[in-house]
Amino acid sequence: MKYAVASRGDTISDDLITQITASLNEFGLSQDQESPEVVISVGGDGTLLQAFHDYSHRLEETAFVGVHTGHLGFYADWIPSEVDNLIIHIAKTPYQVVEYPLLEVVVRYGDETKPKRYLALNESTIKNSEGSSLVCNVEIKGEVFETFRGDGLCISTPSGSTAYNKALGGAILHPSLASLQISEMASINNRVYRTVGSPLVLPQHHTCLLKLLDNTDVQVTIDHYTINHEEIASIQCRVAEEKIRFARFRPFPFWKRVKESFIGE
Repeated sequence: MKYAVASRGDTISDDLITQITASLNEFGLSQDQESPEVVISVGGDGTLLQAFHDYSHRLEETAFVGVHTGHLGFYADWIPSEVDNLIIHIAKTPYQVVEYPLLEVVVRYGDETKPKRYLALNESTIKNSEGSSLVCNVEIKGEVFETFRGDGLCISTPSGSTAYNKALGGAILHPSLASLQISEMASINNRVYRTVGSPLVLPQHHTCLLKLLDNTDVQVTIDHYTINHEEIASIQCRVAEEKIRFARFRPFPFWKRVKESFIGE
């Protein structure tokens, strides 16, 4: 089996990468950073997010497994003291594949720039980069649902619902639900401007289209990447056909992760 490694870059993570690489090579596995079957991420959720984007072009052939060297991460099943067991599992044990939904984001421009398609594991956000209010029509299934005015909008995946979406008051969704969630950032609600004021959960067959109604420069993020372009006209979001695949060697229920992260033991 071919594997690749990704490190957060700190001393602890790099040392674990050295240990993992040496041991897996001894077991006869081959390191292949270009076309791996398994990507081993050592660090935090940010490290795995970066690994996902690095290998987003081969999601059907690649599974991910995470070792967290900081606080408990939602995408990391293992801790440093368990690395020896993980190495044996990777080398000797067939793994179960667990799939999580992804978000497809298509950015269209007002000039002649070709539309660009992105995949997000956590979320995409849209804000006015000039510090003023974002103004856009929110269309669902081709019908105008509302005209949003406020700081911005966050469109998250179920697995990303525990991240920025939660900070905005959004619901936590189980990753088995193929859906997306739209959460508001400080919407303006008065006698003139109204929004629904609540997070919206859209199923897999619904598409959300955000059409900008002013000519101001907006900032769009895809996970930890930022897109700045003065001529962004619309952002289309829906559940992607692709999914991320995790290599699961033992049960680690989602709600257990939520409890340990936000409530404690």
